[in-house]
Amino acid sequence: MNQLKMPGTDRIASVGWLKAHQWLLLRRLSQISILALFMLGPAAGVWIVKGNLASSRTLDVLSLSDPYVLLQSLFAGHVMGTTAFTGAIIVLIFYLLVGGRVYCSWVCPINMVTDLANWMRKKLGIKGQGLRFTIQTGYWIFAMTLVLALVTQTIVWELVNPVSIFYRGFLYGMGFAGTMILAIFLFDLFVSRRGWCSHLCPVGIFYGFLGSKSVLRVTAMNRDNCNDCMDCFSVCPEPQVIKPALKKLTDDKNPLIQSGRCTNCARCIDVCNQNVFSFTTRFNKQDGMHLHQQKEIMP
Repeated sequence: MNQLKMPGTDRIASVGWLKAHQWLLLRRLSQISILALFMLGPAAGVWIVKGNLASSRTLDVLSLSDPYVLLQSLFAGHVMGTTAFTGAIIVLIFYLLVGGRVYCSWVCPINMVTDLANWMRKKLGIKGQGLRFTIQTGYWIFAMTLVLALVTQTIVWELVNPVSIFYRGFLYGMGFAGTMILAIFLFDLFVSRRGWCSHLCPVGIFYGFLGSKSVLRVTAMNRDNCNDCMDCFSVCPEPQVIKPALKKLTDDKNPLIQSGRCTNCARCIDVCNQNVFSFTTRFNKQDGMHLHQQKEIMP
């Protein structure tokens, strides 16, 4: 009996392991480097970046603020200074350019934990989605973080935010932080495939709102080359966002993946041996098949 091939097997055979994992490796480098920059000061006394992802200051010049934390602060009735608003606007502009949920795939350290859980599911042969959540569940959790901030006049979410706890764990020990990270890992491994990042995390929900308007996009520009191998669906943390762009018989000729749920992780680009996917901007809406046909009729 033939065994199912792992996603990207043909791509690896064609271009080699490094090329077939280049975007994944760049993401890990980004996540680890950002974590290292924040840890460098407390660990070695080299203060390139002070603070954490909620609020930071780089080289004592550039102040940045998480716009989601700022939003909760406003709901809590806190008076915020100009620096906080300016820092949040800078972050908002950045994610509006590169994609809101780039935060989830290129910055957030919890993504490495949930990706590991998903990899382990495949290795252990755990099939199916497990416990299913709808995106509305995440919206309710997001709304509750704002309601709790309004009622308690404190940023309640930051007390249990796994990202903030992860950073505190590196500084002060992995007691409670380690327990929470392990809980998320086991939840994604045994309870719900990609349940935390894709459906429950309110931070991902917030940045998903920005992602729906972002400039940088993944496109299935060469979707006429698609051979339905389904490798892109297997590796995508949000596989539902790929389907509309891959439809061949549709009146909509836009190959862009436009959903705010897309994390721009580029794993679809990595594993596709037919080179269907690439990065582009939201302004490039031409269909790959249409372009190919245009070239054929040019003199």
